[in-house]
Amino acid sequence: MMFLETDRLILRSWKDSDRDLFREINRDAKVMEFFPYQRSHEEADAMMDKINGLIHDTGLCFFALELKETEEPMGFCGLTDAMLPGVLPEGTIEIGWRLATRFWGNGYVTEAASALLDYGFRIKGLDEIVSFAVEENHRSTAVMKRLGMTQDISGSFIHPRVPTSHPHLQRHVLYRLTAEEFIGRETT
Repeated sequence: MMFLETDRLILRSWKDSDRDLFREINRDAKVMEFFPYQRSHEEADAMMDKINGLIHDTGLCFFALELKETEEPMGFCGLTDAMLPGVLPEGTIEIGWRLATRFWGNGYVTEAASALLDYGFRIKGLDEIVSFAVEENHRSTAVMKRLGMTQDISGSFIHPRVPTSHPHLQRHVLYRLTAEEFIGRETT
């Protein structure tokens, strides 16, 4: 099922034929550099199935990102519940992404995320969308800045799901964007 379309991309539900790509991005050391572990095939398959279920149940999660020109899956981008009790209020929606390295540097994530912000604010009526990443993950924070998100300096946090065995991955920076900011910049 297609969800959103941009000039170059389709955001859609996952298909069984996407499993190899999903496994690839979850085991690639460069893609997973800022995550505490890489996933096995079985773990990646289970995660893909869970994500697809959330897409169908809620309309929010990490959608497969497909290059229109070749119909090739590239990774994912989506809106989902941040689920960080004690760090962010219940119901906080985050935007996130992961892309196979061969597609890096082409602006695909920024293009997909821009469409999702528009969807989140205009269609879903969200008041705010956040994003967060390991402090040293400059590739992701650069995308957040291109999207017009602003760093919440006081919002930096130690990620509760990152084990203490990976202290260099625990500290996260938080970026925010409100509907008012997003819609307001289009009218100026």
